[in-house]
Amino acid sequence: MRYGKEHKQATRQRIIEAAGRRFKRDGIDGSGISALMKDAGLTNGAFYTHFTSKDDLVATAVADQLRAQNASVVAHAAPGRAGLEQIVRWYLSAQHRDSADDGCPSAALLDEIRRCADSTKQAYTEGVLMVVDGMAARLALDDPLSVRTRALSVYAMMAGTLQLSRALADKRLADELLEQGIHNAFALLGIEREQAGTLA
Repeated sequence: MRYGKEHKQATRQRIIEAAGRRFKRDGIDGSGISALMKDAGLTNGAFYTHFTSKDDLVATAVADQLRAQNASVVAHAAPGRAGLEQIVRWYLSAQHRDSADDGCPSAALLDEIRRCADSTKQAYTEGVLMVVDGMAARLALDDPLSVRTRALSVYAMMAGTLQLSRALADKRLADELLEQGIHNAFALLGIEREQAGTLA
């Protein structure tokens, strides 16, 4: 039975989304093609209809995850520093920490991405810069490129804070770390504490 182009594209997207969740949950190395295809409700044989290799899927899934993060969080944030505050508070929230499957691929996969093929590193670089550029545009609307590295540094700090918060057994300490991370991000971004709403 032949399926149309739209069906094939929808099936491919289903694999990409299922893979993105599993990679963040079990890691790239810990996720075999069989498990990935089972998550998508498909057989192993269907894999090569859509992807040339696991590396191809990894690069595609990482890029898709970052596009989704940009579309659902960054693109919907308010303009200016108020939007930066929204992004930081979402990123360093207990909800984001506790839902790794649906969260940022940077916090879940950075250590593995550094060992991936160049195609995955390139896809990751392009995706993360899309997110960071959205932050930079809110930090310096007239010249976002001038603050791109600062925005990238804040993003890196937030990803590391989220990773550590997820790893701590002491939930109270993990919560305090997230709150301190918000303070630190605001300081690096030049957001005044009184402007930042409920921070003590």
